[in-house]
Amino acid sequence: MHIVNIHDAKTHFSKLIDSVMNGEEIIIAKAGKPAAKLVPITTVKSKRKPGALKGKIKMAKDFNAPLPDDLLDQFEGK
Repeated sequence: MHIVNIHDAKTHFSKLIDSVMNGEEIIIAKAGKPAAKLVPITTVKSKRKPGALKGKIKMAKDFNAPLPDDLLDQFEGK
């Protein structure tokens, strides 16, 4: 963990962000006292669960039926 004062943090912000992106944690101090902590963002991807929406989605029986001619003409710009 690295401690920097506010002035140095403002001056070298891009370098600090690069360090944080590489896994380092940075403490920003004001008057020698810790004030903030820069840490990398971690994203947690949840695993897909097949069938999680079972019974929650309904399809109309005519879902795959051809569109009416007037609606089809609108899609085709006629």
